[in-house]
Amino acid sequence: MSVLSGRRILLGVTGGIAAYKAVYLCRLFQEAGAEVRVAMTPAATKFVTPLTFEAITQHPVATEIFPAEEFVATRHITWAQWADLVVVAPATYDFVGKLAGGIADDILATLLAAVPGGRPVFLALAMNSAMYDNPAFGANVRTLTSRQYLIIDAETGYLAEMMEGKGRMAEPAVIFETVATTVEATLPWRGRRVLVTAGPTRERIDPVRFLSNASSGKMGFAVAEEAARAGAHVTLIAGPVSLETPRGVRRMDVVSAAQMADAVRAAWPGHDALFMVAAVADFVLREPAHQKIKKAASPTTLALEPAPDILAACGKTKQNGQLLVGFAVETEDELANARAKLVAKKLDMIVVNNPNTPGAAFDVDTNVVTIVTAAGQETLPLLSKREVAVRILASALAMLGKTGAAKKA
Repeated sequence: MSVLSGRRILLGVTGGIAAYKAVYLCRLFQEAGAEVRVAMTPAATKFVTPLTFEAITQHPVATEIFPAEEFVATRHITWAQWADLVVVAPATYDFVGKLAGGIADDILATLLAAVPGGRPVFLALAMNSAMYDNPAFGANVRTLTSRQYLIIDAETGYLAEMMEGKGRMAEPAVIFETVATTVEATLPWRGRRVLVTAGPTRERIDPVRFLSNASSGKMGFAVAEEAARAGAHVTLIAGPVSLETPRGVRRMDVVSAAQMADAVRAAWPGHDALFMVAAVADFVLREPAHQKIKKAASPTTLALEPAPDILAACGKTKQNGQLLVGFAVETEDELANARAKLVAKKLDMIVVNNPNTPGAAFDVDTNVVTIVTAAGQETLPLLSKREVAVRILASALAMLGKTGAAKKA
């Protein structure tokens, strides 16, 4: 699997003859499993039509700051936040100067001005050799390098004017390999083995009825997806949910708490970290009926017994170098209950939320959580579950480095 699989890439195209190569670069990113959106400067549309990129990416192409379509006036923000990384190919003399000067007078420059800090922005240089040698250009490149822009230098070769010199944009395959290699080298969870549980369990009452809960699995799947995107080897143990398996994730499906307990018990010794996100049943039927219980004969009570406590069992068997992260849903005294579980189950971290909090209910795409450790706590604002997963993984990785030598793939 390519390191770019599942990545969200914003491809910027500026007005140079090398713009046609961006079409091939876009396809290389897609073949690697990335999702690509394209933003073009007005000058770029003189070389390649937006329709070309729309046909390839199956996404609208951004060409204007103030487009005629409705509800896209803020896409310079939403697209910038959507992207995991940005590649501008070609990056012309004019565009490099705009970035260095902080000018945002077209949609692509405006998008780059809004890219969150820490996300890589690659600039594949392309221009005539006389422009490349201009001292102003050199100064602008040095400015951008000091701001952490990643420069893919131009090559020497034939230029559009039938001249030969430095300024020719690197070939798409070279740009692709540079991006992939750079991303791989910076993956924070690279080589780690991560185990994630997600979704509810179902505890049988009779052949047609069961006890369960409202967990959709979205939070656990987000953790699994983001861990894989961060370079981890991820095993996902999922209860009955209707979600697609994230790219690069190995998935095991279970139904009951007992099945999940067996799967986790078998997998836990070979992993560096366990994120127990699943909403596992607290109680199961003592004796499930073998036949459908008829209404006339239905009992007024159900005899229950405790379900396997998977977290507590993992806490007892946790080895040096392993990180154990629990998740808890509480409707009252969230922090007190979370801290009690942190200690009782020998957890390194517990993530707690209250489904009565607006935006934190089951089966929604957002969450409000508090990350609790022995050292303290951090309450995150309302975020998408993807962003919550990123924040949880960052906190967990910082702790993993302090737990001893972890297993590497």
